[in-house]
Amino acid sequence: MKDPLHDITACVFDAYGTLFDFNTAAASARDELGDDWQKLSDLWRLKQLQYTWLRGLGGRHAEFWQVTGDALDFALAQLKIDKPGLRARLMDLYLRLGAYPEVPAMLSTLKARGLKLAILSNGSPTMLAAVVRNAGLEGIFDAVLSVEEVGVFKPHPSVYALAAQRLQLAPERICFLSSNGWDAYSAKAYGFRVLWCNRFGQAPERIPATPDGEIEDLSALPGWLAD
Repeated sequence: MKDPLHDITACVFDAYGTLFDFNTAAASARDELGDDWQKLSDLWRLKQLQYTWLRGLGGRHAEFWQVTGDALDFALAQLKIDKPGLRARLMDLYLRLGAYPEVPAMLSTLKARGLKLAILSNGSPTMLAAVVRNAGLEGIFDAVLSVEEVGVFKPHPSVYALAAQRLQLAPERICFLSSNGWDAYSAKAYGFRVLWCNRFGQAPERIPATPDGEIEDLSALPGWLAD
């Protein structure tokens, strides 16, 4: 570990893939998907992200719920999966994603240390309220922030600025966490202190700015923050 991060007042988390395991939606439908569940989950996630970037570049914003449904439609068609009721089931399961195992204890530790906690996500307010509630994390966060407040998806700088504005903190007083390398690097370019939660063992990105550190999961976060 490098030197701990000093003068951090708040921790801001990406939601999907960072706090919540997006694979649990398809995994929970294994009875219908069989061995295709992981292929579907991977393709669904890939197209979901691609569609946010394409909509952002094209100035054609839509709520993340629509983007998530569009990405699922593509994945189902690509894998030639056509089962009555499966789409609706998977979309409902996306509102019930499980938190990664270390998340509840990690959040409680940070809360006890007096840190402000927030989510900053592409998810719509309704989606985020549902996943937080269904994961049993209501009342933990000081703010749950959606890109809908600025009308463009990450990595647009206005998304990261939203967190600083709403928490009323200078960017350097915020530690941002994301499992997505492109998100972590972009948040660092904006001005946050950043730990990349590299859950999936990805290679470093080749884009501007480098996170302050890298962790394998969020259990390591409290140790990075100086008292």
